[in-house]
Amino acid sequence: MVRITALSAAGLAIAGLVSAHPGEKHDHNKIKRDIALRDGVANIGQRSLASCSNSAGAQKRQARAVERRAQKVKEIRAKKGLTSPSKKYRRDLDQLNAWEAINHNMTGQSTNGIFSSIEDVFSANTSCVLSPEITGGPYYVVGEYMRSNVIESEFCDGVPVFLEVQYVDVNTCDPVPQVAVDIWNCNATGVYSGVESGQAGLNTTFLRGIQLSDHDGVVQFETIFPGHYEGRAVHTHLLSHTNATLMPNGTISVWDAPVAHIGQLFWPESLRETIEELAPYNTNTVEVTTNAEDMWSVLQADESYDPFPQFVYLGEDVSDGLFAWIQIGINASADYQTDDYYGVAAYLGGAPLPATLSAVAVVAAATAPATVPCPALPPPAPVLPLLKV
Repeated sequence: MVRITALSAAGLAIAGLVSAHPGEKHDHNKIKRDIALRDGVANIGQRSLASCSNSAGAQKRQARAVERRAQKVKEIRAKKGLTSPSKKYRRDLDQLNAWEAINHNMTGQSTNGIFSSIEDVFSANTSCVLSPEITGGPYYVVGEYMRSNVIESEFCDGVPVFLEVQYVDVNTCDPVPQVAVDIWNCNATGVYSGVESGQAGLNTTFLRGIQLSDHDGVVQFETIFPGHYEGRAVHTHLLSHTNATLMPNGTISVWDAPVAHIGQLFWPESLRETIEELAPYNTNTVEVTTNAEDMWSVLQADESYDPFPQFVYLGEDVSDGLFAWIQIGINASADYQTDDYYGVAAYLGGAPLPATLSAVAVVAAATAPATVPCPALPPPAPVLPLLKV
């Protein structure tokens, strides 16, 4: 296992809520060096994977992905009672704008409510390139509920997003099973659960969860489209641990498990603008930071890596929700636990941070309650249907 050399210890304290993520202070010269290193690694990975991308195994995996995504959209539409045509849409400073210029919205590629060619729609965004490691932000909470649906009954109004993420090892071009994947994002008005410092509080868990990837390296989550807050473009956090332990009681232990990837997904400006016309997003008076203005989206994108998921509207209107998907290339033998981009803000339920992390075992709860008690924050007025945990 490769352990990445730390340039500084991960910060554990959470600063007060200020511009962008509290505590996000980084050396811009270091960031430039990181970008150069990332680009070099990505280019090497891209060349080494070119020879295997057309292998029989890769083609079979791609065929399964196309069928799986199409079937999932069908199931979601049936469950929601949607009969209007479903459409596909798409998403891009130089490389970022180039990616955003590509239409990630595949919503228009259907007839009579059924996709004319599911291969044309669901085979996109499958290049196996090492995805860049960027900050997880100071809002990572260890020990989240093991669940696919992270939408709770409070503070989760918004446009539903059904997200599929597939992890592929860039060293082998094979999917990576049994990866413990954390997801978290803010709610429609820019508030995070699970932490203090101006957020919802340590005892909240909305829009957070963890799952193990299946034999195809796939996890699927139900969440909402995130809102925005000061200094950051709209984004969704993902963090993956390899060699996590599935405990006898059905929980996942990620304690001291290698951190193979730290990243954020970004969303096209055109999609954000459309969604933020809806309530409760339109009650957010904080100035918008665009993708081009967000330093982390620029760091995430290069000519070989697309930081925007592909997506389809589940119905005729975006308020019906989105199905989105992305493939993430990781080095399954890497470990970023000691990298300065990795830091823990809290443990599930507000457990205090220890002086030394190595003395504490952290386990994700097996099931989540249908309603998790939250502090008396004023929730946005309900407009869109809620999905229960």
